[in-house]
Amino acid sequence: MHRFTFHRLWAIVLKEFIQMKRDRVTFGMMVGIPLMQLMLFGFAINSDPKHLPTAIRSADQGPFSRALVAALKQSDYFQLVRETQSEAEAARLLELGEVQFVINIPVDFSRQLLRGERPTVLVEADATDPAASGPALAAARTIAASVLDRDLTGPLARLRSKAPPLDFQIHAHYNPENITQFNVVPGLMGVVLTMTMVVITALAITRERERGTMENLLATPVRPFEVMVGKILPYIAVGYIQVTLILIAARYVFGVPMVGSLALIYAVALLFIAANLAVGITFSTLAKNQLQAVQMAFFFFLPSILLSGFMFPFRGMPEWAQWIGSCLPNTHFLRIVRGILLKGSGVAEITPELWPLLLFLAVAMTIGVKRYRQTLD
Repeated sequence: MHRFTFHRLWAIVLKEFIQMKRDRVTFGMMVGIPLMQLMLFGFAINSDPKHLPTAIRSADQGPFSRALVAALKQSDYFQLVRETQSEAEAARLLELGEVQFVINIPVDFSRQLLRGERPTVLVEADATDPAASGPALAAARTIAASVLDRDLTGPLARLRSKAPPLDFQIHAHYNPENITQFNVVPGLMGVVLTMTMVVITALAITRERERGTMENLLATPVRPFEVMVGKILPYIAVGYIQVTLILIAARYVFGVPMVGSLALIYAVALLFIAANLAVGITFSTLAKNQLQAVQMAFFFFLPSILLSGFMFPFRGMPEWAQWIGSCLPNTHFLRIVRGILLKGSGVAEITPELWPLLLFLAVAMTIGVKRYRQTLD
């Protein structure tokens, strides 16, 4: 029986280092994935979003209403981007997701304030993501308690004894009870489809090539494009099964309201599934083995889940992270699904999110088909 020697141990260690040097993709992923996690969790993730787009609908032009608007502008939570003139316009901005809040100042705001009647300021919020609106609404109540202290002097100082001199009434649209499941469960559709479609497609084709069955298949009269389409279609069916299961669970297990058209969700899901399958095909042409295919898929999946607005508020991230997130299909698909289910959005409302999804599909499909042909031919 041979005794343990450091000489043989060191030979095995050197062998593994040489193998690691040869497998540069795996080594790159070993270094790249931790760095990506460090950057995303350290710089991009923020559970306290600020500078949220806000619209003002003011029917009072007195000094107190102007002071309130000025205080909101100085707040870190509200970024005033629009002034609306009608309730219909304000509702439209909320439905399209262009603003997070609409602040309504009543016509007799100054008069009620001078009478000590505590005028009500209505704050309408897009509550589809409770984590995005919660801190800002809490800040609004703080502003209400202190915004007019500087102006209530002299004879008006008596109003400061009442806390606060005005009342912020919150009206949360689309998710009035701030139920987290209403936001998370629809978002799971995009996360599950991204994970399964990319990983399974990359693994399936890479496994065929490792076993040598792909070459046997191509020896037949079947063309490469026919092989690719034939391999994609079953996974589209699997994707639709997943969509159906998630919708059933959302409705009957979690009680998620389904205001919009389910047919529209299925139509958009086809584009999203095809885009992820194209990414999986591209990874399968780049990966030399199944391990590399999984690593590449995870490298794509990690930012898709962290930068899409699924786990953390999208508007809370820095601009560079929002730009990266806007390039990912999951970001736009989540907005579309939540808009259809919770807001009842139609084709016109989802169009701003639909064209980036179509663009990603076109680019990913072009790259995937080109790489696939080069690999097989």
